[in-house]
Amino acid sequence: MSRQLTAAPPPAAEAPSATSRTARPKKPTSALRRTRTFYMFVAPWVIGFVALTVFPLGYAFWLSLTDSDGLSPRTHFVGLENYVEFFQDPLTLNSLARTGSFTLITVPLSVIAGLLLAVMVNQPIRARGFFRAMIYLPAVVPPVGAALAFRLIFDRDAGAANGVLSSIGADPITWLVDPNARYVLYALVMWGCGGSMIISLAGLQDVPREVLEAARVDGATSWQAFTRITIPLLSPVILFQVVTGVIGSLQSFAPLLLSTGSLSGAGSVPEGNYLFMIHVIAQYFGASRFGYASAMLWILFAVILVVTLLIIKVSARTVFYTVDPEGKR
Repeated sequence: MSRQLTAAPPPAAEAPSATSRTARPKKPTSALRRTRTFYMFVAPWVIGFVALTVFPLGYAFWLSLTDSDGLSPRTHFVGLENYVEFFQDPLTLNSLARTGSFTLITVPLSVIAGLLLAVMVNQPIRARGFFRAMIYLPAVVPPVGAALAFRLIFDRDAGAANGVLSSIGADPITWLVDPNARYVLYALVMWGCGGSMIISLAGLQDVPREVLEAARVDGATSWQAFTRITIPLLSPVILFQVVTGVIGSLQSFAPLLLSTGSLSGAGSVPEGNYLFMIHVIAQYFGASRFGYASAMLWILFAVILVVTLLIIKVSARTVFYTVDPEGKR
C-alpha cells in the first residue's frame, strides 16, 4: 500500500498590526519638499509685507473714515466727510495744483538733463570715469542732507551764495522766500539728476553699434542718428524715468526741509513751494487731523495711479521695444 505524500500548505502571512502601520510615516515627496522650502524662503517677505504694508494701508483707510486726532482714544466714524472736504478745501486743491505744475517742470528737465549728461560722458574722452562719478555723486546724497545743504548755501545772512554776491559788490538776495524759493527748489532737483544720467547711460550703451554704423554708411548725420535711432531705442528707458519721476515728484516734501530744516513748521514754507505733501504733513502734525490727512493720502494714491496708467497708455505708440512685450507676439 503506497503512502501518498502531500506538501504542507505555506504558513499564512501575518497581517500588519495597527502599531506597525502608524510607526512608518510617509516620507515627503520631492514636490512637497520644494513647496515647503519655497514657503520658508518667502515667509519673511510675506510677513513683512502684511505687517508693514497691508496693515498700515488698511489702518490708514480706516482713519480716513474717522475724525481721529491721533491723541484721543475715542474716534467717531464720519464716513466720506473727509473726502468731501478735500474737494471743498481751496488750500488743498491749490497745493495739489501747485504739485502738478512742479511735476510738469521738474520731470522733463531731469530726464533731458540726465540724457544730455549721459551722451557727454559716453564719449571716448579722458577720465570719463571720474566725470561719471562726480556727476552721479549728488544722487547718492540723502534728500534730507541735500535740502539742508542747500538751505545753508542759500541762507540770506550766512549763505555761500550771498557771500559770492557780496564779494563782487552785489546786494544779498533772500533766496528762500517768494518768488526766489521756487528757483532754489528747481536747482535742488536738478542737482540730483545724476541718477537719471546713470540710467540713460546704461540705455545708451545698450544701443546696437551695428545699427548706428549702418546709419552712418547710409549718410545719416550724427543728429539724425541720435534723433531717429538712439532716442527711439531709448524710449523704454525714458518711459521708466518719466513714470518714476512723476511718482517721486508728486510725493516730494523737499521744500519743507529746504525752508524750515525739519518736518514741522509747515506754515513757514513759502507759498510757491507749498506742495501737497507739505499740506498733508501740516494736517498730521500741525492740526492733528489724522483722519483728514489720511484721506488726502488715499486721494494722492488714486491720482498717482491714474496718472501712471495714463502715461503708459499714451506712450504705447511712442515706445519701441527691441523684444515684443508678452502677449503681442
